[in-house]
Amino acid sequence: MYADSTIVVRYAETDQMGIAHHSVYPIWYEVARTDLIKKLGMHYSEMEAMGVMLPLTDMESHYHQAAKYEDELTVRARVEKMSAARIRFSYEVFRKGEETPINTGATAHGFVDSHTFQPINLKKRYPDLYALLSKAMEKDEIR
Repeated sequence: MYADSTIVVRYAETDQMGIAHHSVYPIWYEVARTDLIKKLGMHYSEMEAMGVMLPLTDMESHYHQAAKYEDELTVRARVEKMSAARIRFSYEVFRKGEETPINTGATAHGFVDSHTFQPINLKKRYPDLYALLSKAMEKDEIR
């Protein structure tokens, strides 16, 4: 299951050459990750209100081609794998009308208690949330 988010490269996101700066890709990943969770039926803020946070533990980004000012991009997010304590999202960034990604990446997050920042077993503490996020690993598409 995946969700697609549309991004138009803004001038402020580019360098002097009109190429999207490498630092904006994690922001675009966050947009897509947030949209994926929203399309599953929950907002990030609802998870935080429950007492669950997802701090970043690892990130990778691979640049295959440059994104340029005003390019319309699709950022595709999916849950690559998940355990009771961790979740890993993968991302593909496509230029409009192209089938080959210009960027691929992934982020890994731990499930922690929002008050103590101690790791939690999401499956035990919030089984409904665990089941909801697990749905994102199915093969079907959500848009």
